[in-house]
Amino acid sequence: MKLEKGIIDIELWRFIAAYAFVLLLLFIVKWRGVSREKQIILASFRMTIQLIIAGYILTYIFDHPSPLLTLSIILIMEAFAIMNVFKQVRYGMDIKLKGVAAFSLFIGTLACLFYFNMVVIHFSPWYEPRYFIPIAGMIVGNSMTGITLGINTLLGGLKDHREKVEGALMLGATPKAASKTYVDNAFDSAILPTLNNMLGMGIIFLPGMMTGQILSGISPLVAIEYQIAILLGIVGSVALTVILFILLGYKQLFTKEAQLNIQP
Repeated sequence: MKLEKGIIDIELWRFIAAYAFVLLLLFIVKWRGVSREKQIILASFRMTIQLIIAGYILTYIFDHPSPLLTLSIILIMEAFAIMNVFKQVRYGMDIKLKGVAAFSLFIGTLACLFYFNMVVIHFSPWYEPRYFIPIAGMIVGNSMTGITLGINTLLGGLKDHREKVEGALMLGATPKAASKTYVDNAFDSAILPTLNNMLGMGIIFLPGMMTGQILSGISPLVAIEYQIAILLGIVGSVALTVILFILLGYKQLFTKEAQLNIQP
């Protein structure tokens, strides 16, 4: 057993032994007749390769801190998050709606990220990658999930209840009034996973960031401070991202003549 800056360095054969859990999952899906073997193997392989590459990249960036490198990583995160949103949305989106989604995710996450870094944590220099990049990953990742859930819920609700919405419009309701129920459901769906995490933290489970800090030797009280702060930052980012999309996006779902403009 070796220690790496206060934390146990996992030996190679022990690291490989962790893949026993993947084999267990493969056995279960094969036993139950669930056709997910290829996806499980592909996901495990991609996860391993992507994280190894990320580890080498982060090691270089941490050893050579630079505002250009840090901002480049953040922009790459944003680009991949936006592409993932487009892939995970189950319903068709035109170019305008995609633009709104990209704008909302980009502005919502960056606004909360810079506020969190500059005001809450206030580290120096402002581009310190050991703080900036991990925090950005948590904020962007959770906001990506939130806006994806919000878009799917909004488009699904309007599509499934098209007759009700169009009936309300025919009776003189504005697009805002006709879509209010589905807009509210979209926001609730987007924010609910984060709220559930908040309810369970500290009692049902210890979050990854806090666990990592404790394993590295940091006082649990300090780790708790960071975890509470970052979770509040995540809540703010998810809320801002989703509300921006809702306020700007729902208008793209109606024509100038107040007709529902969504694929049947």
